[in-house]
Amino acid sequence: MEKIVVVTRRTRLEELINRFNTLPQAKFYIEHMGLDFSDYEQEHEVFTRVARKLLRQLENLGRKVQCIDWTFLPNFLFDPADAVVVLGRDGLVSNTAKYLDGQMIVGVNPDPSRIDGILLPFSPDKAPHVVARVLEGRVTCHEITMAEVQLNDGQQLLAFNDFYIGQRTHVSSRYSLTWQGQTERQSSSGVLVSTGAGSTGWLSSTQNMARAVSALLGSKKSSKLPTLRLEWSDPRLVFVVREPFLSRASGVKLAAGIVDEGEELCLESHMPENGVIFSDGIEADALAFNSGSVATIRAAQRKARFVAA
Repeated sequence: MEKIVVVTRRTRLEELINRFNTLPQAKFYIEHMGLDFSDYEQEHEVFTRVARKLLRQLENLGRKVQCIDWTFLPNFLFDPADAVVVLGRDGLVSNTAKYLDGQMIVGVNPDPSRIDGILLPFSPDKAPHVVARVLEGRVTCHEITMAEVQLNDGQQLLAFNDFYIGQRTHVSSRYSLTWQGQTERQSSSGVLVSTGAGSTGWLSSTQNMARAVSALLGSKKSSKLPTLRLEWSDPRLVFVVREPFLSRASGVKLAAGIVDEGEELCLESHMPENGVIFSDGIEADALAFNSGSVATIRAAQRKARFVAA
C-alpha cells in the first residue's frame, strides 16, 4: 500500500461561512436568531486540531497521505491498494463505503462528546497504530453487506445503509412493487430498502412511527412491539413502504417485507417526472426513476470492509 486517503467533511462552521461568505456574517446570523455561536466554534476547533495532528502522524508512516472532502467521492478514483481513513461522523463512513471496492476503512471519531461513533471505533490517538497494521496486513475486517439497485437502462448504484425510491418532493410516489411473485400498484411517500448496517438508522424510525400510531390507537402493547435489527453481515434486505395509501388504484398488502438472500425487489415507476433513487442520504448522487424505469434491488456481491476494533 503506497497511499493513505483521508476522507473528511466540512464542519458546520465552515458550511456557515460558505453560506454567508464571512465568519462575522455567519456569527451575526446565528446570534441574531438567539442561538449560541460558540458551539459551532468549539466543534470546529476540536475537529481541526484533531485533523492536523492525525495527518501529521499518518505522514510519519512513510506513505503518501491525501485528504479529500466527501463531496469529491462520486468522482474520486480510489486505487485498489489505498488504505482509507474516515474522520468525521458515522454517516461519512456509509457515504464512503459504497465508492470503494475491497479497500479497508478505518473509522476515526474526532469528537466523542458530540458523535456517537457506532461506525467510528478508533480514537485519533489510536488510529495511526491501526493504520500501520492495515499497511502491514495485520488487521481483522468486518464484511458488511451492501445493497445494489440496477435500472433497466443499465445504470447501477450501491447503498451501505439504505435506498430511498420515490418522489424528490413531498407529493405522492406512484409505482408498482413486485416481491415474491406478487405485484401491487402503490401510492406512498416512497420506499425505503435497508441493509443490516442501516437497520439501526432510517429503518428504525419507521418502527418508532409504528409504535407511536399503535399507542395512539389505544394499544397497550405498543411499547412491546419487537424491533427489527439485522447483523451487518446479514445477506438479507428489509423494505418498508412509507405511509402507503389505500385507494381503488393503490394497495397496501406489500407494505413491508424481508428480501432473502438470492431474492429481488422490483419497482416500476409511474411518475412522469421527479422520480428518484438515492442511497445513504446523498441526493446529489442519484438515479432518475421516472416512467419507463424499472429498478431491481438485491444484496450486492461487493462487500464493505470495515476494520474491527
